[in-house]
Amino acid sequence: VQLVESGGGLVHPGGSLRLSCAASVGSFYCMAWFRQSPGKGREGIAGINSDGSTRYTDSVKGRFTISRDANTLYLQMDNLKPEDTAMYYCAAPVLFLGTCLSWSDFGVWGQGTQVTVS
Repeated sequence: VQLVESGGGLVHPGGSLRLSCAASVGSFYCMAWFRQSPGKGREGIAGINSDGSTRYTDSVKGRFTISRDANTLYLQMDNLKPEDTAMYYCAAPVLFLGTCLSWSDFGVWGQGTQVTVS
């Protein structure tokens, strides 16, 4: 499995960014976006299952949207806040799962892309 993120950068508060993740796993498996801020652990923020169902952590609900096509995972981020500053990672499950019920199901990571809101 290869995951390659892109689309990070510097944006002002209230701005938008769209992250992309080129994924070699197709759309048969659950996928997710995680982020990690300095001094904090990696947290799951948005997940999508093979049936298209999605889930979000509370801090990004209504602002972030996860989506996918056959080979790419996306994260549309709107109304960005300084607290969204983090390294963002695309993630695939350790086992080949179509539905992921827990953030702990994920264990395959891309290299990350930095998002800075300032």
